[in-house]
Amino acid sequence: MQIIPTILEKEFDRAKEKILAVKEWVKMIQIDVIDGQFTFGKTFELELINKIEGVEDVLWETHLMVKEPINWIEKSIFIGSHRIVGQVEQMSSRERFVEAVKETGAEAGLAWDIETKIGEIPTETDIVLLLGRKAGFGDRKFDEKVWQKVGKLNKLKQNSDYNFKIALDGGVNATNIIKAKEMGVEIAYCGKSVFDGKVKDNLDKLIYAGKN
Repeated sequence: MQIIPTILEKEFDRAKEKILAVKEWVKMIQIDVIDGQFTFGKTFELELINKIEGVEDVLWETHLMVKEPINWIEKSIFIGSHRIVGQVEQMSSRERFVEAVKETGAEAGLAWDIETKIGEIPTETDIVLLLGRKAGFGDRKFDEKVWQKVGKLNKLKQNSDYNFKIALDGGVNATNIIKAKEMGVEIAYCGKSVFDGKVKDNLDKLIYAGKN
């Protein structure tokens, strides 16, 4: 299982601090983007990522919690995003979003909020991200009903030509990541469980739990 740290911050300086703290231990870092329309609050200006020095080897991923994610593809590519994931709730066309992302050469992902039912998934989708709690700022508890969605995605993959990876984000820790792996989750996005305390020690715990 791949562990990817997530950065959800309103202030760029705090985001930079986290990125520099984790960059030498991971290959990819996810930047969460909130526009103030999809949900309350707003994250720092995405373009500021390019001002951080010493992160040339980092693969960036943007998680677009925004109205019409297709309009944020250009900004994501500007910072060199390797993968772009858009929330489906305020997305006019999943097919067009995935197609537009793939045309840039980046991987394309779709994300479902905890209360959103799994719907249409374009065949070219590289990753399906399930949120384990409500999208946005706030320290909400992990919602166990996300496991039903994980099970549904596994059935879809078994009975079709889908090749997407199943990902889980929001409230993932060294305890529930064990069940996530058992249920077929291939990528775990972790924020608080990485950055609360010693980053390297936290990552080691998550990686170990995700392997066993």
